[in-house]
Amino acid sequence: MNPVSTSSPSAFTLEQVTGQTMDHLQPYGDHWLHKSILNDVQALQSGAQQAGFELTIASGFRSFERQLQIWNGKFRGERPLLDANSQPLAIEGLSDLEKTHAILHWSALPGASRHHWGTDMDVYCKLSLPHNVKLQLEPWEYENNGHQAALAEWLNNNMHHYGFYLPYAQDQGGVAREPWHLSHYAQSQSILDIFTLSQLRTVLSHSEIEGKDIILTNLDDIYSRYISNVSPLS
Repeated sequence: MNPVSTSSPSAFTLEQVTGQTMDHLQPYGDHWLHKSILNDVQALQSGAQQAGFELTIASGFRSFERQLQIWNGKFRGERPLLDANSQPLAIEGLSDLEKTHAILHWSALPGASRHHWGTDMDVYCKLSLPHNVKLQLEPWEYENNGHQAALAEWLNNNMHHYGFYLPYAQDQGGVAREPWHLSHYAQSQSILDIFTLSQLRTVLSHSEIEGKDIILTNLDDIYSRYISNVSPLS
């Protein structure tokens, strides 16, 4: 079933798509989201509340610079790097290409994060988070007996009524499964339709990203495996 939205797709500039400006956003609580999706977000939260969930945004817009800090920290070993099973990965001995793929499994390339767009957000149920437990945003929290499993089930059955879907519903050989990552379908799809490999290459070429040479050499594969490779609507 296709998501149903009350908003119409908007035009985007390259600066907006790559997280270098916030002029397409509006504040929403403690976060920033695309101005055209706010009504749908409110409706989604209202529906969740009626079902007994306090749907809370853990992350909305993320700038290019913020994503660059995350990327560079992981590439240099200053931030934890996880393997495909969410276990700590030792980066010693890994080639730059191996590190790049390991990071991309969990973290987006600066300039290519869907969080730049303001159309995507990470969510959880605040009421279900155990006392003194920090949200990890890892799959186990949303599966089986995880503290966010009930919310995940509700979202799977209801999010399309409000215009949202899960771009990383399954691991398709690129980004790991992210049951917390909601995307406003109409708005995000309008961006993917115009976001090109050459635009991303230009932005990264002028950045201070760690591993730049290996990233640019393999950017075609990275784009098809981690950026355009999203889960189909179910």
